[in-house]
Amino acid sequence: MANVFAIHSVGNSIATYLRNTYPAQIAGRTMPSCTFEAISCGSLAGDIDEEPTRITLLLYRATANEHTRQMQPHTSKAGISPLTVDLHYLLTAWGGTAADEQVIFAWALRQLHEHPLLDASTLSPEAGWARDEAVQIVPHELELEDLMRIWDALDPGYRLSASYIARLVRIDPDETAEYRPVVATRLRYGVEADA
Repeated sequence: MANVFAIHSVGNSIATYLRNTYPAQIAGRTMPSCTFEAISCGSLAGDIDEEPTRITLLLYRATANEHTRQMQPHTSKAGISPLTVDLHYLLTAWGGTAADEQVIFAWALRQLHEHPLLDASTLSPEAGWARDEAVQIVPHELELEDLMRIWDALDPGYRLSASYIARLVRIDPDETAEYRPVVATRLRYGVEADA
């Protein structure tokens, strides 16, 4: 039963998962130091060259999930069905050298490929996730034109990036104590017997 913090929770959880699993070494070689963060479009403005080697996760679009839109919804106590959305992310590598940028990018891609499911153990708690809720992270191929439009709208120039969709993020309605008043009327049908 996730609340309105679910969208932020998903991006934050992906960044935290990558940060917590990032190794110091792979195959005897030292990995570049790297930070992982979920960012907003506004945080991309400014001088990017001085930023550390990092992986950013930008939520650039949210859509209603096409598979749950037509299903008979499970309704809440208030009689309103939950909103189920897909979150579209751009995972971007930022590095001072080609090697740093490409190594951290390849590692992040492989990590999301091997572990494409966020469950209660990896989702941040502020959204109030139910124990059985999970979010699937799947690669999404963007057309080159769409990718260029995204980068044209952002302040820095194009960077090495990949697109992902976080599927089936369910946002439940607030449970309120205010319901419509119950109206009860007693009707009696038939002929009344003489007393």
